[in-house]
Amino acid sequence: MNAPHLPAPRLSRRAESLGTENAFVVLAEVNALVRGGKDIVSFCIGQPDFPTPPNVQEAAIAAIRSGKHGYTPSAGIDELRAAAAKDLGSRRGLDIVPDDVVIGAGAKPFIAYTIASVTDYGADDEVIYPVPGFPIYESQILANGAVPVPIYLRESRNFAFDPAELEAKITPKTRLLILNSPQNPTGGILDHAELDAIVEGLRVHPQVWVFADEIYSRLVYDGKFDSIATRPGMLERTVISDGASKTWAMTGWRIGYVANRVLAPVFTRWITNTESCASQISQWAAVAAITGPQDAAEHMRERFRERRDLIVRLLNDVPGVTCASPGGAFYAWPNVTEACRLTGCADSEAFRKRLLHEAGIAVLADIHFGRRVPGDGQHIRFSYAASNEAIEQGIARLAQFVRKGGR
Repeated sequence: MNAPHLPAPRLSRRAESLGTENAFVVLAEVNALVRGGKDIVSFCIGQPDFPTPPNVQEAAIAAIRSGKHGYTPSAGIDELRAAAAKDLGSRRGLDIVPDDVVIGAGAKPFIAYTIASVTDYGADDEVIYPVPGFPIYESQILANGAVPVPIYLRESRNFAFDPAELEAKITPKTRLLILNSPQNPTGGILDHAELDAIVEGLRVHPQVWVFADEIYSRLVYDGKFDSIATRPGMLERTVISDGASKTWAMTGWRIGYVANRVLAPVFTRWITNTESCASQISQWAAVAAITGPQDAAEHMRERFRERRDLIVRLLNDVPGVTCASPGGAFYAWPNVTEACRLTGCADSEAFRKRLLHEAGIAVLADIHFGRRVPGDGQHIRFSYAASNEAIEQGIARLAQFVRKGGR
């Protein structure tokens, strides 16, 4: 006799409310359509389309063949901590020592580790984060029992926020400010004056930590990269987050790193409690990436710059579409408010779905990056980590779809 089927026990509220990264959700949808024979030009995933540099690949092979297969210290191998400390410090003009640096399985886990380390669950501690922004920010704020407080990146400010608006949102409960520059999804950059203004506002709020997500720090096309951690008194209260994924086309190798003297031991304990350590093989590959020749990384940056110029020019030729030129990363964030009207789409998400299923173009909508910015209209995101041919073909399909009124 078969035992009666019993439902599984219930999930926690934390699990049920946990968000996701819609780039991967849409990518799965794209892959299913492609398997079914659909021709899709995809701009949805934010990863370089270049191979990992050969010297990095060879370093990984050497690590495998020399038996470097086991656990490492949770904070990472000494060689990588030293290389990352030197690289982070020299590019920012800061004195960062290896003991300040912790290596993780990608930069993403440190978002959660930071929030968990500076807020208390259910204590109404507040975290201010950019919108539109990387969706994992809000997801992890909620999962860690903190209160999400959005700060809006406005198109009229080149996708920066108003420092006066930030000042108005800081309360005695604020524990963390998340900054991302260059930004995902807008490609915007916080310039020198904007960072100065933010720091000035933070001086009267010593209880606020800063998580500086600088994973795109080497992908700046206009001007020079700048970090909030360089301002007097800010290094001590800033978690500098960077990694190998974007600079050296190493997304799948899963190597990220952060620097902060006070929190480094705490992050190390988090890693001991979770992944134990990053892959030793990937760590040795990252040493080669940071300390070896930078020709491949520079080549990728120049190709991204060319693609940025191409996609912005083509998007601005599409009826109903306007696109500001992003200063960094590899994302374009065009305003499609009028294109939605021309095609009878209620909003950017309806527009995105029709582009995928009717025009064969995969993009993300603004709602995949948080709530829409009040008064800023409708936007979609293109990742231009794609070939020139794919960009030209994709934007041609977009233009045709809009010109036909979505018919």
